[in-house]
Amino acid sequence: MNWIEKLPFDWTPPALPADGEIPHGDMPGDSVQIGEKHIQKAGVIFPELLRLIRENPAEKIVIAVSGGSGVGKSETASLLSYYFNQLGVGAYTLSGDNYPRRIPAQNDAERERIFRVGGVTGMLEAGVYTEAAGKILRNLWVSGADADPAQCAEHPWLATYQSAGREALSGYLGTKIEQNFEELSAILSRFKAGEEKIWLKRMGRTPDALWYDEVDFTDVHVLLVEWTHGNSTHLIGVDLPILLNSTPEETRAHRRSRARDGKVDSPFTTMVLEIEQGILHRRAGHAKIIVSKSGELLSFEEYSKRMEGIL
Repeated sequence: MNWIEKLPFDWTPPALPADGEIPHGDMPGDSVQIGEKHIQKAGVIFPELLRLIRENPAEKIVIAVSGGSGVGKSETASLLSYYFNQLGVGAYTLSGDNYPRRIPAQNDAERERIFRVGGVTGMLEAGVYTEAAGKILRNLWVSGADADPAQCAEHPWLATYQSAGREALSGYLGTKIEQNFEELSAILSRFKAGEEKIWLKRMGRTPDALWYDEVDFTDVHVLLVEWTHGNSTHLIGVDLPILLNSTPEETRAHRRSRARDGKVDSPFTTMVLEIEQGILHRRAGHAKIIVSKSGELLSFEEYSKRMEGIL
């Protein structure tokens, strides 16, 4: 493991190329815009990674960068990979978003279907479904307002629908039903076993945009997986999970700031993000490194205090 000897004890972040362009994850069409906050986070994380790798050296290391929407997973993972490569340590950034079981549009539709079927089933079981309620519900489906809690004031039975639908959706998001953890775990296993060339999946946004590229890992010692579910118990083979944390309000503020025409997330999208945030929170204790939205290293105790009463 001569590559471990290349890791410095005193590390200074290298300058980025003048154009700011560095290799990033392998998700087709992924837009990576590196800013000062991403550089700050990566600069805080990298020395900790060097320390952890020295404490548990291995020929092949898998690092997962996880976190919620807009927290900077792609940018941070790309920077970490760049820093390793600048030290002469081969690194590759893999996007977990290539491994859902459905393309984005189909998966969005499946999420909505599960929520709505679960909601109606819950109404039937609770005895609150009526012909009139069904008609109103269908109109709410058309407008996309069926997940909006504000609608419950006018339609009290909708609370039962939303609660049951949310429970059904929670049984799908981030599970083996939605994501192909087995395929990605097998890739991590093959990488750590020293396979030199591995076919990696590429998934676009249309059914025909699906292919595999053969990637040469001969001189790659560090594989970075950037993915919301990178710290999931279903993903086998991760050595160093990193959690980029953000509170629900920080996530909402970020998404509002980047929304076109000032539009905000739909009630259903908000629900999805809340459920995903809950999944991340439940797995936070397994992360080796936790970094706040503002770029501070947090112990699990510090993280727990910040999130207390929020989720």
